[in-house]
Amino acid sequence: MKNILSMSQLSNEEVYSLIDSAEKFKAGKKSMIGTDKFAINLFFENSTRTKSSFQVAEMKLGMKEIEFEASTSSTTKGESLYDTIKTEESIGASVAIIRHSQDKYYEDLVNNHNLNIHIINGGDGTGQHPSQSLLDLMTIFEHFGKFDGLKIGIIGDLSHSRVAHSNAEILTRLGAQVCFGGLDAWYTPEFAEMGPHMDVDDLCREMDVVMLLRVQHERLSEEENKNFSKTDYFNKYGLNKERVNMMKADAMIMHPAPINRGAEIADDVVECDKSYIFPQMANGVFMRMAMIEAVLEGDNVRDEATDQERQAVLH
Repeated sequence: MKNILSMSQLSNEEVYSLIDSAEKFKAGKKSMIGTDKFAINLFFENSTRTKSSFQVAEMKLGMKEIEFEASTSSTTKGESLYDTIKTEESIGASVAIIRHSQDKYYEDLVNNHNLNIHIINGGDGTGQHPSQSLLDLMTIFEHFGKFDGLKIGIIGDLSHSRVAHSNAEILTRLGAQVCFGGLDAWYTPEFAEMGPHMDVDDLCREMDVVMLLRVQHERLSEEENKNFSKTDYFNKYGLNKERVNMMKADAMIMHPAPINRGAEIADDVVECDKSYIFPQMANGVFMRMAMIEAVLEGDNVRDEATDQERQAVLH
């Protein structure tokens, strides 16, 4: 695969292959496929986990990072995203990890431009977040060894969450039953096509995985933020110890973070026995190693094909 842009782009076989590769990295597999290659992390929205996780993954694969800060880049002078990426490609970057506020920013780049650099989507607007989705799948698969037949509850700010869009789509395709909770206004027709909206207490009792989402205040309207009550939201939809005790013995609590303690989750639940929030983050490094390796391996295949063509001409 040349690029990894959305979960809909990946076949089920490719998803399982990436999980297998990530698990091998976690078990100690070494790869220096990135030796003498450069990565550029183009983050036009704030990030802690995704950006630092990709940076560590790149270093573990032997890559060097070209430093980039959106606030001091030529994009502030009007340079287009394409020209920025083409510049980094021209000076030697092999992989660009991009987070951008525009939904599907990558479509124009891959369909209408001459780019040879690999692009991995680090999150687009409220659209897709493939690396987060894949690390979530890895964490679930480690625990249950399957997806088919699992019940997954996603609770929170569905309509603004790229994690919700990516996970609901791929988990449904892999055979899980996905259900939703939270404010009715965030349960849009897109999600209604995939699963029912349920009371949070019922979700906690019935689900194998309870996946919480942050309320994305930066994407809410001024009026929505003005009327939002953290206490009311937590009482209605938040995960507290009482609701944790309702869950199945082997159920998982997940959250892509950042965590708003006391809003979607209680402070004493974040690291409880059923919580996989920090193991998710640890798995993120291994999954992002697998993603980078997957796109770089395509270069090796093309290089080998070119060498064979050269040899055929010589002989």
